[in-house]
Amino acid sequence: MESHQVRNCDDLRKLIDERDVDHVTVALPDMQGLLRGKYMAQGKFIGALDHGFGMPPVIFALDPTDVILDVPGLSDEFTGFPDATVEVIPQTVREIPWEPIHRNLFVMVSHGAQGSAFCPRALYNKISAKAASMGFRAFHACEFEYALFNETAVSAQQKGYRNLESTVPHKGYSVLQRQEVRSDFYADLMDTMRCMRVPLEAVHEEIGFPGQLETSLQYSEGVTAADNAVIFKTFAKAVAQRRGQLLSFMARWSNEADGNSGHVHVSLRDLEGNPVFHDPDKEGGISDTMRYFIGGLQKLLPELLLLLAPNVNSFKRFVPDIFAPTSVAWGQENRTTALRAITGSAASQRVECRIPGADANPYLSLAGTLAAGLYGIEHRIEPAAETTGNAYLQKVPAKLRLPETFGEAIEKFSRSKFAAECFGEPFVTTFVAGRRSQEREFRSLITEAELERFLELS
Repeated sequence: MESHQVRNCDDLRKLIDERDVDHVTVALPDMQGLLRGKYMAQGKFIGALDHGFGMPPVIFALDPTDVILDVPGLSDEFTGFPDATVEVIPQTVREIPWEPIHRNLFVMVSHGAQGSAFCPRALYNKISAKAASMGFRAFHACEFEYALFNETAVSAQQKGYRNLESTVPHKGYSVLQRQEVRSDFYADLMDTMRCMRVPLEAVHEEIGFPGQLETSLQYSEGVTAADNAVIFKTFAKAVAQRRGQLLSFMARWSNEADGNSGHVHVSLRDLEGNPVFHDPDKEGGISDTMRYFIGGLQKLLPELLLLLAPNVNSFKRFVPDIFAPTSVAWGQENRTTALRAITGSAASQRVECRIPGADANPYLSLAGTLAAGLYGIEHRIEPAAETTGNAYLQKVPAKLRLPETFGEAIEKFSRSKFAAECFGEPFVTTFVAGRRSQEREFRSLITEAELERFLELS
């Protein structure tokens, strides 16, 4: 049996038995979209297929460096940090290319009832179920920009994360020029993703700064698209690490560099698989359903921005003229707008949301965009007038402007009635508490720019 044939627990047991697997890697996505997990011995894993196993929900209160953020009910002194049961999702099994066959299986897990209110994967599935109840199947594709350095995690830290050595001396949108120089990296990346069944659409250089790359994933249905995205981010970093390099999805790592985006593409089909965003009788082929979807995004994304920009650094990317939006303007094939309507054939017609950074949690950015769009369809929300030309040079109504600061985004999300109703009060409270903890921490830090400006002359 091959791993791609696994559909249920019995199939997975058969695969483990045929390969005499001794350990399985299990992983759970946290609030950041980072995979938390471990090797699990065969006997324990077989038992987990039937009964689950314990993992503490406090992982949803961890930042990327495992600082425990202040989240009541998850990280406070009264919880005792107990385990909650997680369930194995057998159909997510993949194969890690550098592990031997008796230890190369990788499987996603998800919290059951005890932790599902906080679990990003469970949250996306909740929104996907809403789409199904409305007669839709959601399809997504993610694309990520990232930085590649000739550094290791240790060497970067020793340099204070300054003056990092890029893999190339100049920026440029030309894979052909750099392909030979970096062919080994490209080969390792593409081979790894093929082995792990993460379908790639394109890999190329980007122009934001020297050493910036972009990878576009092929579209997939529902939660599989988010699974593919987090697996890509995790194992792309692993590919670099195994080569003695450092790969970063940080939203903006340098004042001299553009940001790293994490754009998401969304389309809907009916339950029979027919695309619903295209109508040849409408202007631009944009159906009423697609138009209302865009209207919902415009109405709700300003208050849901925190799901798409979850860190204090995320907001360093929202600067005019570096292809990061500052409002929820929309336009056909317009990369200066937040919402790019990509028109053409029925099969390819979709909405690209250009707001998320590469640091966003794919489960949350996809859940947020899908939920907002569905609301627009449900309530027949007409979008604002289409933006033509450079959106950065045009005035937009206040209601279309995105929050300008991390703190403003936190407050908008915390007060959002839609967020509470759609995602649940426990999730909103938890997510907000974690973001507020981060905001307070970074607000008190003294930056190099402050020292340079005020130390001597004040």
